[in-house]
Amino acid sequence: MKRLGVIGIIIKGDRSVSIKMQELLNEHSEIIVGRLGVPLRDKGISAISLIVEATNEELSALTGKLGRLESVSIKSALLAVDV
Repeated sequence: MKRLGVIGIIIKGDRSVSIKMQELLNEHSEIIVGRLGVPLRDKGISAISLIVEATNEELSALTGKLGRLESVSIKSALLAVDV
C-alpha cells in the first residue's frame, strides 16, 4: 500500500556529497512526487524536502541509502493517507 510522505534532508559541507545524493534520488525517482532545495550558502548547508508516494519498504530503501552518506542528516514520515 502506497502512502504520501515527506523526507527532510540536510547536507553540510562538500558538494561531492550532493552529487552522490542526486544519483540516489535519480535511482528512486519513481517514488518522488516533488522536490524543493534551499542552499544556505553562508552556513555551508543545503536543505532539501521531498514529497514521496511510497510503500514503507520503498521509503526505507531510499532513506537508508541517504542516511549512509557522509554529512547528510534525514528525517522522514509517511502520512496516514493511502494513495
